Amino acid sequence: MKFPHDVPQRKVLKAPGALRFEVVRRANHIAIVRNNPGGTTTPLTISNHPKLKDLTPRCICTQAGIPREEFLRVYEQS
Repeated sequence: MKFPHDVPQRKVLKAPGALRFEVVRRANHIAIVRNNPGGTTTPLTISNHPKLKDLTPRCICTQAGIPREEFLRVYEQS
């Protein structure tokens, strides 16, 4: 399954939200973070644009260790 092109930012942010990420700052970029079991955190930074290219969800999955299928399943439900 492929990542969609030119996706709405709000929809992309819902997927990490469903995967326990929280928005901690909004400026030119959006900082999100996940608190992991064991006391560690996983930070991510996303461009603050209305539409995002397919590379953004791919980077989110790579950096956060989220399987593509899981991200796309949550993305489609949002």
